[in-house]
Amino acid sequence: MFTRLLRYCIIGLCLFFFVAPQIIADTPLPEEGAEILWDEWGVPHIFAADNENLFYAFGWAYMHAHGDLLLKLFAEARGQAAEYWGEDWLEGDMLVHTLNIPGQAQQAYEAQTPEFRAYLDAFAQGMNDYAAANPQNIADDREMVLPVTPQDVLANGIRSLRYVFLARAGLNAARRWERNGGRFGSNGWAIAPSRSASGNTMLLINPHQPWDDIGLWFEAHLVSPDVEIYGASLMGSPVINVGFNPYLGWAHTVNTHDGWDLYQLTLNEDGDSYLFDGEMLPLETREVTVKVHNADDQSVGEVTFTVKSSAHGPILAYGADNTALALRVVGEGEFDAAQQWWDMGRATSFDEFQSVVARLDIPMFTVIYADRDGNIMHLFNELVPVRETGDWEFWHGYTDVEPGPPALIPGDTSALLWTEYHPYEDLPKVINPPTGWVQNANEPPWTATIPPAIDPADYPPYMAPPPYMWPRPQHSARMLYEDTSITFEELKAYKHSTYVELAGQVLDDLIAAARETDDDLLLRAADILEAWDRHVDADSVGAALFQLWFMTYVSDVGIDVYATPWRLDDPFNSASGLSDPDAAVAGLRDIARQLELLRPIGGGIDVPYGDVFRLRVGEYDLPANGGFGQMGVFRSLTFAPDEDLRFRAVQGDSFVAAVEFGETVRAEVLLSYGNSTQPHSPHVGDQLPLFAEKQLRPALLTRTDIEAHMEMQEQLIYSAVEE
Repeated sequence: MFTRLLRYCIIGLCLFFFVAPQIIADTPLPEEGAEILWDEWGVPHIFAADNENLFYAFGWAYMHAHGDLLLKLFAEARGQAAEYWGEDWLEGDMLVHTLNIPGQAQQAYEAQTPEFRAYLDAFAQGMNDYAAANPQNIADDREMVLPVTPQDVLANGIRSLRYVFLARAGLNAARRWERNGGRFGSNGWAIAPSRSASGNTMLLINPHQPWDDIGLWFEAHLVSPDVEIYGASLMGSPVINVGFNPYLGWAHTVNTHDGWDLYQLTLNEDGDSYLFDGEMLPLETREVTVKVHNADDQSVGEVTFTVKSSAHGPILAYGADNTALALRVVGEGEFDAAQQWWDMGRATSFDEFQSVVARLDIPMFTVIYADRDGNIMHLFNELVPVRETGDWEFWHGYTDVEPGPPALIPGDTSALLWTEYHPYEDLPKVINPPTGWVQNANEPPWTATIPPAIDPADYPPYMAPPPYMWPRPQHSARMLYEDTSITFEELKAYKHSTYVELAGQVLDDLIAAARETDDDLLLRAADILEAWDRHVDADSVGAALFQLWFMTYVSDVGIDVYATPWRLDDPFNSASGLSDPDAAVAGLRDIARQLELLRPIGGGIDVPYGDVFRLRVGEYDLPANGGFGQMGVFRSLTFAPDEDLRFRAVQGDSFVAAVEFGETVRAEVLLSYGNSTQPHSPHVGDQLPLFAEKQLRPALLTRTDIEAHMEMQEQLIYSAVEE
């Protein structure tokens, strides 16, 4: 149990040791196999005799909680969904093969270390063995995807990390030749002992991914002789992606990362060559055949298409005048992210953790780190191409606060074709700042703490956008800045803050402008907004009116809404006022009229927020609190229209963990939508009532606590399949 595992690491050619962790859970590990203790919230606590049995049991648990969804995702990552379910899936399959995700997955599998390859084999086998032992729990139209292979697991990871999180905007932009506006978000905090009332380091983990499909998280607790990690796994991932162990923990946020580029090519008349450094070079081509299921006669047809690639990457779109767009994404041809996450969870000190993250096998995500020794860090983690020229605008073309079309990089010169990446030493990072805190809410890295600890001028101008804090980062940093002695209870309360930062900046001007009119409806709206407490709580009157005004007016004008723009030298007070009060009031009038038309069915400008904005998962339908992060709400939720003219939460607060590193680890957690998607599971949406009450639940870390809240117990033994 206490053996030391030597691992070689290429960081200044240094060597370091992983030390077997101090196990939190007060239980001897099984002598063989693995044991799963399922708690009352559907969280698997897995205790294993060795790592292969740990991965095997984790795969088993995954299939128990999310089997139907996993098989759908694996089919999509294979590029075979149309073969199973018909023509509606064909476009997605063609894109998967254009990007060669199955080929990348096979290459990645062969490149894994023998040890980690064995773990992936065990993980996939756990899924298959669960499905074989419990066929009644797998939907009939998902069974044909079985068996799951370790290559499927890697393909799903490549698709998720590289093409959903990292290059999703590039893919959509290429297909529409314009920018896609949506993106994911997160909050992350680390608080040093100097800022903590208890003198203990604290960590807040708070990703904001979609509440369905590939964006979901799976909460788990994994224990073997050399690891104990509690946290959450991105759907289908064989490892914990955000979490903590007895020594340390980390959060991720989606960073302002330029990890992809669209190159505009000039083709010849036949479309089989492209201009590059003054010559016409032939495009690489390969034929791909995709099978398509026909539901009418149960036959299977075939569609064959040609994938063309330049030195930049695969061609995704063709334009007029013999032009085309090719996509280049960082890290293609490699995928060691899962092994890096695994090693992050095994680290027991800051030095070990830094040695792991310095490998840069995870191509994006800011890292917010904290440990029991008092260290905190904000790391702008990304694979950044070394570029010979240009700034952020040249290479990316837009920021989240200044929308516009993506940059189209000239593809006719090798001078703009990057091939190398900046090393870890070059990346922006803030370690143990004198302020005692770091945070990120998806803004550029320059405001990780206030006053800033790093200067953008010390980094290449293409590394990240210029400094800017939109309302949610302002709200995030303000809470930390104003409290010099933060308790664990305050940490949880801040996490649940529903204050609308934007309201504090523009609401007075909006009310004043509305009162300058003689419109009775606007005058009533002004009275309601003035009485509003500027929070988006379920019973808040005025919150629905303001958020709908934001959705229909502010979301269109963006940062131009402000009369006084944001400045780095006054980050909490500079952005203020309305630049165009007349247009803002016209937007308020429009939404007020629409709300009044809905008064017969429970609408109106004075409708309580939770009557309009709902939490709906499974059988649960509850009034919401929390709102759009772009308004500066730290308890971030994104809503979409539902069939009954209300709005339901579709993205935002998902897995939440508040962690304090004292003599023992203290943690409270929540997975907003529940820890299962399987039909008839009691854990579909069962945590929504806690969410609605702004409550977290204790993370069960000891055998005694787990057994006191245990729902089911399983004993498993992994037997590797002979090839």
